[in-house]
Amino acid sequence: MRYGLAFALLTIGTTAASAADVELTALLKSIEKRYNNAKTLQLDFSEAYSLPGRGRMLEDGQLSLRKPGKMRWNYAKPAGKVFVSDGKFVYYYSPDANRAEKMKLKETEDMRAPLAFLLGRLEFDRDFKEYRSRREGNDTFVTAVPKSDKLPYTEVSFLVSDQAEIRRLIVTGQDKSVLDFSFRNEKVNPALNDLLFTFVLPKGAEFVDTSNQ
Repeated sequence: MRYGLAFALLTIGTTAASAADVELTALLKSIEKRYNNAKTLQLDFSEAYSLPGRGRMLEDGQLSLRKPGKMRWNYAKPAGKVFVSDGKFVYYYSPDANRAEKMKLKETEDMRAPLAFLLGRLEFDRDFKEYRSRREGNDTFVTAVPKSDKLPYTEVSFLVSDQAEIRRLIVTGQDKSVLDFSFRNEKVNPALNDLLFTFVLPKGAEFVDTSNQ
């Protein structure tokens, strides 16, 4: 009788685990469909960066994106900070240093790989080998471990709604740093002016071009 009960419990547990795996797989496919099929995207973001033994830096602003490869991070905090990609090059401007830098887009892709869903390049099966998930109210919190150990990050976690909308993204770096994004007011396929993705050098700012190096 004890063995029969144990077998029944094992069967129930295995069935529940299998059902959870199926649900997670379906959710991941829905996330890919939502973001890979979008042509433009606009949302508000909050960003927190922390490193062991150091302070925590908080920033926020609005992100506008047009595929392929065009995006603009407009920061309200710190005011004036900008990160722009025109599809070939990226431009970063720091108001504190009054300095702008230009580099090739492909040189930044590794660092921004966890944000691939924004660029429509998300393929979970290609990039990740292991997943953990749990429910948080009406949302699902997923942690994904990349297949490669040569990337600048060791895991990516994200909070996603049942409608496949990513509301939070946490990237843990090889150096134990944590980059934590919260996303709000997401708009899929809004009309965006192409001038958003053109960088204009602020008057008097230093300009450094590393794209030819």
